[in-house]
Parts: sequence; structure tokens; C-alpha cells
Amino acid sequence: MTLLDARARTGAVAGLNPLSKLAASALIALPLILTLDAVSAGVALALECLLLPFAGLGWREFWVRTWPVWVAAPLTAVTIALYGEASGRVYVEWLLLRVSDGSLELALATLLRVLAIALPSVVLFVTVDPTDLADGLAQILRLPARFVLGALAGLRMVGLFLDDWRALELARRARGVADRGRIRRFAGMAFALLVLSIRRGSKLATAMEARGFGAPGRRTWARESHFGAGDIALVAVGAAISVVAVLAAVLTGAWNFILGPS
Repeated sequence: MTLLDARARTGAVAGLNPLSKLAASALIALPLILTLDAVSAGVALALECLLLPFAGLGWREFWVRTWPVWVAAPLTAVTIALYGEASGRVYVEWLLLRVSDGSLELALATLLRVLAIALPSVVLFVTVDPTDLADGLAQILRLPARFVLGALAGLRMVGLFLDDWRALELARRARGVADRGRIRRFAGMAFALLVLSIRRGSKLATAMEARGFGAPGRRTWARESHFGAGDIALVAVGAAISVVAVLAAVLTGAWNFILGPS
């Protein structure tokens, strides 16, 4: 996603500060990590689905971005159903496989839990521009500028690494050395990419230092990062989802604190 794409989004959440999106997703995920029950995860997922249209993603883009989550969640649930802790009535038992009421309940809870944690994280971070995130980390959280800018430069280089890999593969095919020995070919290309990465990193470090990125003193920024009322509202929504999900689980007796005594 380019910077232009990030700026062109019209959703109410798309234009907010990346730090508020990070905080909201963390607040939603925290209670769901501490418990494994279907009620809290189901309530959180239902509330999230009501807010997804405001994220600034079209439905086609939503499914394209989140399809790995929709694939991973059922696979995880199937694994829990087959190999999870057995309790209650046992339906299938064969060697290590044992499907019971307890394993099916854990599978449902795991399915909803994965969706409730992963979906808001993916949807919120799709609309995050790396430069805006770096501005927020340095200006609002006051993280060291050298660390933030180095991380931003490294993130921007990911696309170049992919292009280099494709170029290396095409060059080897043109020379006729990519027709056999996949493992050997992969190792050779990985080493060549490592050499290219080190050289590019050295050049980038020299160029950044020449432009004053490593100079002492207070930095100035091309764009000021703001944390306004909309950002506070998004964080409050994330906290509200967590509180409602926890209360629902506690009131129904479904709360299952996974770090508690066995």
C-alpha cells in the first residue's frame, strides 16, 4: 500500500493516528489472551463486526486482507477439537484423536478467540502508513529518533528485498542454473540476497548519517503527529469492547482465566 492509498481512505478510523489504532487493538486483545471462553470472544467479535464498516476498507479489500485469518482460525479449531483436553461425553476416540464435549467447547472458544484478536489488528493496521507510525512513535511516545528512523528505513526496504529476490531468480534462470537442485538454489539465492542487503544497508546508513540523522540534539520533523479527540475515542471504544466482553463472560460464568491455578 502506497502513501497515496493510505491518504485516500475515507473511513472514520483510517485517518486517525497509528498509535491510537495500536492501543485499541492491544486493549481488545489483552483480555482475550488471558481467558479462553466462547462468551468473551463471541461478544468482542460481534462488537467488532459492528465497527468494521468504519475502518475505511471496501468489502473486497477486507476479504483479500483477512483471508489468512479466516483460514487459520478454523484449522486451529479443528486441531483443538481433535487433540484438546477431553471431558464430558466422548464422540470419537482413535489412537491420539479424542473428540468430546470439552474439546468441542475449547475448539469453538479458540475459533472465536483467533477471529476476535486477529481481525481488528489486521483491519486497523492496513490503514497505517509506516511514516505516520514513525512520526507518532518519535513525537508522541518520545522513542529515540535513531531507533525509529532506522526501523522505518528497514521497513521501507522490505519491498526492495522482494524485488531483489525476483531479479536474482530471473537472472539465474537466464543463465540456466535454476532448473535443478531447489535446496541448493535457495541457499545460493539467500546468500546473494544477504550480501546485497548488507551492502545496501551500509550505503543507507552512510547516506542517513551524511544528512544528519545521527547528529545529537533535538530533531525537527516534516510533519507533526497529533493525537486528538478521534484518537481518544478510538482507544475508548477498544477499552469498552474489552470491558463488555469481560463482564459478559464473568456474569455468565464462562470466564476461564488460563493463568490461574489448575
